[in-house]
Amino acid sequence: MAMRESGSNMNQFSGVKIFSATMAQDREQLGEKITHWLKDNPNIKIVDKIVTQSSDAAFHCVAITLFYNE
Repeated sequence: MAMRESGSNMNQFSGVKIFSATMAQDREQLGEKITHWLKDNPNIKIVDKIVTQSSDAAFHCVAITLFYNE
């Protein structure tokens, strides 16, 4: 079992799922992809999340990292 420090709280998690997109259309559909994945995995409980945005002159990337327990 892994440990991750989030602020002053320590959350235990058994898995990590990362969703990311760089193309505008993919970024717009990211929430739907996460919702679909959550529906397909009803036995998990999200214990923490991180949203990361990065960009350069040509690309913008959004990543949503979910930490979960099965």
